[in-house]
Amino acid sequence: MPHLALYTFGTLKSPINDPAPLPQEFHKIGEAVYREIGDHPGYIAQAEATDSSEGTLFDWNWGDWGAFTAPSWYEKGRTAETAALIATLSLWTDLPSAFDAVYTGPHRTALNRRYDWFEKTDHPGYVFWWVTDGTIPTWQDGVTRLEHLHAHGAAPYAFTFHHSFDPTGTPTKLNGIR
Repeated sequence: MPHLALYTFGTLKSPINDPAPLPQEFHKIGEAVYREIGDHPGYIAQAEATDSSEGTLFDWNWGDWGAFTAPSWYEKGRTAETAALIATLSLWTDLPSAFDAVYTGPHRTALNRRYDWFEKTDHPGYVFWWVTDGTIPTWQDGVTRLEHLHAHGAAPYAFTFHHSFDPTGTPTKLNGIR
């Protein structure tokens, strides 16, 4: 049975390690979001570093999820002092489960405040694609799909909630999407 891969990417207004109140608030809310998402029905797994004690996302060992990378449009830093990005890579059983996780609970609350923390851009902030059972998507897969979505729009190769496809490539609609 295919699984749904989800890659998210956002450029923060200030570096990840900024001690100012707003970035610290984002970190605190993020911890609650990750706890809730991890227990959500339909959630399978997310990329987690095997060693994240030093450096940034770019330096950590991500195991089977591959080396961390960012979209070509990311122009901020890559050091612990300058990195200003948040990215996630996860696997889901289906689109309705992912939709429910994103648009309810603590994630919905955080999503309502995204422009407090993240820069507004013309680039997509997330992308979905289907993988075969047992496949672990890599960070590079996520970046490639997100850049494809930006350049070409939604297709079975890379899609969004609003323009989604089932595992066979057939366009599909989710209840609750306007």
